[in-house]
Amino acid sequence: MVIREEYELIEDKQLSPFAQRSSKTKGRSSLEDKCDIRTEFQRDRDRIIYSKAFRRLKHKTQVFISPEGDHYRTRLTHTLEVTQIARTIARSLKLNEDLTEAISLGHDLGHTPFGHSGEMVLNSICPHGFKHNEQSLRVIDILERDKGLNLTWEVRDGIKCHTGNEIAKTLEGQIVKFADRIAYINHDIEDAIRGKVLQQDMLPKECVKVLGENSSKRINNMIVNIIQNSMDKDSILMSPDFQEAKNELRDFMFKNVYVGSVVKKDELKAQNIVRELYNYLVKTPEFLPTELSKSLEKYDVHRVVCDYVAGMTDRYAVKKFKDIFIPTSWSF
Repeated sequence: MVIREEYELIEDKQLSPFAQRSSKTKGRSSLEDKCDIRTEFQRDRDRIIYSKAFRRLKHKTQVFISPEGDHYRTRLTHTLEVTQIARTIARSLKLNEDLTEAISLGHDLGHTPFGHSGEMVLNSICPHGFKHNEQSLRVIDILERDKGLNLTWEVRDGIKCHTGNEIAKTLEGQIVKFADRIAYINHDIEDAIRGKVLQQDMLPKECVKVLGENSSKRINNMIVNIIQNSMDKDSILMSPDFQEAKNELRDFMFKNVYVGSVVKKDELKAQNIVRELYNYLVKTPEFLPTELSKSLEKYDVHRVVCDYVAGMTDRYAVKKFKDIFIPTSWSF
């Protein structure tokens, strides 16, 4: 018996009846020989971690655009916090922790530079539209390596459904949707307080009363609440009072941090960088990197340029903008 088969037997014996077994995956779009050591979901997790798109997350905005301090979150640290929360829930419910981890690590691979500001611009100017969860699948299926990462159906489903109205078909995917919001609401509050955009006493008092007085307690309480309400059930649930408080706290963050606050004072500049780069490259696709120029044989110029700009880190987007639009100083 190979090691992978031993893992699969352990899953059968120890996981909840509602868990997704790696041996029961719907598979990959392209058939591959199975690994002797890793289960299918462990293999997916490793492929995501080794992808270029995953490494670029460390230089992509979470909320603060180009923050000076070392302790503000980036898209990568957000991803790691989502993964920690999701794994804790999955382990407690005896669901498939490897599947949960793979979905969590890959959920934001398609995010743009400058966070949701960049996403809004691309969605408004690209004829194909733009959603970062859909772009994550495009990264996975097409843009990474020659034939894509070729991930399993369950991982792809969880990534696609981590935001928006669609509900993942696996409980592991449903966990990630909750974990994503738990993570970003609470770490964005911490960053906003650190950046003096918020003060602790500004938070809605009823939300604090229900969820907890600080981020650590709120995260713990929400995790425990989900576990208590989802144990031995075929869906992932949060109690109505916690759900209402979470939504109210999220609305508070949109009104006081995500839209129009000092945090976003450079948002228009960032949006202009994305817009100008996109428009320039659509008109002059000869300036695309060689490997992307080849894609023009298969895809229209808007699709290729959107892929290129969406994949940029904040600092690379700024560099390309300077290279194209800012004159270089001569020295004699």
